[in-house]
Amino acid sequence: MGIHVTLRYDDPRAALDFLTGTLGLTPGHVMTSDDGSVGHAEAFWEDTAVMIGTRSGGDDRFDTGRAVLYLTTDTPDALHDKAIGAGAELVYGLTDQSYGSREFAVADPEGNVWCFGTYRPAAP
Repeated sequence: MGIHVTLRYDDPRAALDFLTGTLGLTPGHVMTSDDGSVGHAEAFWEDTAVMIGTRSGGDDRFDTGRAVLYLTTDTPDALHDKAIGAGAELVYGLTDQSYGSREFAVADPEGNVWCFGTYRPAAP
């Protein structure tokens, strides 16, 4: 079992391009609706899925607002350089945190913040 994030985007195809091309997530399944919109898509970070759909507006309780996500990596410097080189908006640069993590954060085209660092939470 795991926790898998679900995000809705106004332009999920652009989000998928950003996540896979800029941040290095692995593309997964993409299902389109009859109107050609993205009904469901998946991108993976190691064994964790980020599930993506099209924002529908109105009172849809499954539409998401902005989110902050934290993904672990053993190579934050290289990933930082890749993301910045691909034009990602930097939220904060490479930082050595007091709790031992080396991390940085970027924003995706719709304002979600993607943090990457070496800190790995462990269950008690």
